[in-house]
Amino acid sequence: MTASTAAAPASVPTGGCPFAHGAAPAPSAPNGCPVSHAAAAFDPFSDGYQQDPPEYVRWAREQEPVFYSPLLGYWVVTRYEDIKAIFRDNLTFSPSIALEKITPTGPEANAVLASYGFALNRTLVNEDEPAHMPRRRALMEPFTPEHLKHHEPLVRQLAREYVDRFIDDGRADLVDQMLWEVPLTVALHFLGVPEEDMDTLRQYSIAHTVNTWGRPKPEEQVAVAHAVGNFWQYAGQVLDKMRANPDAPGWMQYGIRMQKQLPEVVTDSYLHSMMMAGIVAAHETTANATANAMKLLLQHPSAWREICEDPGLIPNAVEECLRHNGSVAAWRRLATKDVSVGGIAIPAGSKLLIVTSSANHDERHFADADLFDIRRDNASDHLTFGYGSHQCMGKNLARMEMQVFLEEFTRRLPHMRLAEQQFSYVPNTSFRGPEHLWVEWDPTANPERRDPGARDGERAPVRIGEPTGHALTRPVVVERAEPVAEGILRLRLVAADGGTLPRWSPGAHIDVECGDTGLSRQYSLCGDPDDARAFEIAVLLEAESRGGSAWMHAHAREGARLRIRGPRNHFRLDEGAQGLVLVAGGIGITPISAMARRAQALGIPYELHYCGRRRSTMAMVDALRALHGERLHLHVGDEGGRLDLAELLRVPTPGTQVYACGPTRLLDALAARAAHWPEDSLRVEHFASTLGTLDPSQEHGFEAELKDSGLTIAVRPDQTLLQALRAANIDVQSDCEEGLCGSCEVAVVDGEIDHRDRVLTRAEREANRKMMSCCSRACGQKIVLQL
Repeated sequence: MTASTAAAPASVPTGGCPFAHGAAPAPSAPNGCPVSHAAAAFDPFSDGYQQDPPEYVRWAREQEPVFYSPLLGYWVVTRYEDIKAIFRDNLTFSPSIALEKITPTGPEANAVLASYGFALNRTLVNEDEPAHMPRRRALMEPFTPEHLKHHEPLVRQLAREYVDRFIDDGRADLVDQMLWEVPLTVALHFLGVPEEDMDTLRQYSIAHTVNTWGRPKPEEQVAVAHAVGNFWQYAGQVLDKMRANPDAPGWMQYGIRMQKQLPEVVTDSYLHSMMMAGIVAAHETTANATANAMKLLLQHPSAWREICEDPGLIPNAVEECLRHNGSVAAWRRLATKDVSVGGIAIPAGSKLLIVTSSANHDERHFADADLFDIRRDNASDHLTFGYGSHQCMGKNLARMEMQVFLEEFTRRLPHMRLAEQQFSYVPNTSFRGPEHLWVEWDPTANPERRDPGARDGERAPVRIGEPTGHALTRPVVVERAEPVAEGILRLRLVAADGGTLPRWSPGAHIDVECGDTGLSRQYSLCGDPDDARAFEIAVLLEAESRGGSAWMHAHAREGARLRIRGPRNHFRLDEGAQGLVLVAGGIGITPISAMARRAQALGIPYELHYCGRRRSTMAMVDALRALHGERLHLHVGDEGGRLDLAELLRVPTPGTQVYACGPTRLLDALAARAAHWPEDSLRVEHFASTLGTLDPSQEHGFEAELKDSGLTIAVRPDQTLLQALRAANIDVQSDCEEGLCGSCEVAVVDGEIDHRDRVLTRAEREANRKMMSCCSRACGQKIVLQL
């Protein structure tokens, strides 16, 4: 365990056990490590956790990211990278307990379940290998985008009909009057289940959730058991009806047909369990997710107004809602062997509660993580759908439904607002959504009273899958534009609505769209990361401009409106470094200046070397000198002040990192001079690259096996891996497509990679665990990817 939160220092190591073992007696975890006071008090059934799980475990995320809960008997994991690593390794971290009752029931309730023949077995959620992937592959086809798009008309029709019922009332409980019943109806249609007994099914679904993830009181357990038993028997009866008509549409009928082809893979008991689990999975999570999203959007009126005015923002708004306040708060795993998580030794047989909602608020992965930002460029990195081989198969059905619901509400009730109310949740560790969501509006202001066509207006088909980052921009206004050196224009950009902008860290950049030219250019942020009002960039007018820098110098004047993407950071400063050598060449001073400012604020020893041909071409010299004094070293070429790299890097300094940005010649020279330094001491950012250029005559084709998707795709000699993935409808983000930005990174499971990017460090390339799909290729005939 890490140090107790009661008197934790500002920075707590995440490895080992700095807890004072000789201090006052404390309960111990199974590995013998003392349990801190905060860990001992952790209660996921408390109102604090139910109302806001990420906030409830903030202390853990920041100070004690892996801890043992004596109350639950589980290890609790709270950080993004730790949880993602657990999802990746489903052999060490078995999903077998995912549907196990977190609160054991008494003998009377167990007898009730037995009387109904309740025998919920393995499903796609809680099944181990080697059984899981063959079943997943066998049952996956109905979840592909090609098949899911056929359900969109039904979702739109239902959404319109249900809004019709209350649109003239001026007040509605969206949960009771729409958000439970519509996803349930869609789920039943998708599964091929009859629509009768909807109210009963709703109660069954709640009972199943409480039975598995909740803490029913002893006097409630028997009633819950009866409901679950009835649910089990109902699922079996429906399955029998389906067997009589296996050619009917529906996922369960598809499973019945697959059973004839693969009887050893798709068994009777498996179909019965999936029948019951599928109703819950396809219905309840989507209902809760949409309720959470509506609550969140109406609590942020500016975001609600923006998606009402621009429906193109809805797909990414859905992702940000799923990240910020998703319907899945946590999952569970079982350690099958002794293992270390976040530096903490966890014994074999231990149970883990992995709090995905906390991971979604981890500042290490999501900049300004608590900010609700519908333009967040990495919102779809959230872990609400899980990750890896057990990622939710129905994720794109849920996305599609949520998009349609938001389109319906924003078009027909843009003036909707939250009513005064107290929000309550069914107490459980994992699935959450408000039991009621009251909203109000003025019916006389309904758009369709002025325009009857507003109800049935044609809408473009929703995007099924992750939204593309290229379609997502943020409007900003140039507050100040001033020349700061020969050919260099410094711009201060503020939010178009006068609000705050996302926080960023040194090394981050934004992409600026150059009007209607179709061009987009990346610029490093060079202002103060603590200034939430503005982004500052410096633009060099390139002598051989491809159009971007020339457009910026001609059009980026005070008051001009621009559209940007980001910020994102693939050149992140290691704030744990013992010392820093910062080297900038020309306009490369932009990210390096922000790093120097941060190093000064943190008290990290640093020296800043700034190189330029002429002093007149070097930006921000006076400001840098005022801020950094003797730590700033100018190396001006025409003044005889060339930087002596051999001397600068002559003696490696333990714990010191070298960061550099500038022309390729400078960076290559630095790499040569730093070859005797410890591995990966040098980290660089390049200006430009030709690595995205492909010469088919010099390439060979190869296969890419997508481990999580169960697909194998062919990559032609004239095709990048990124292009092949997109052709197979696999969503991979990208930006520069020149091997510079790191946006298109994919995880490598097996196969040697021909790395051609300018992003990965030497150690990362040698580890061979990731690659840039826009430019890098397979050395051999096949690679295996974690996709």
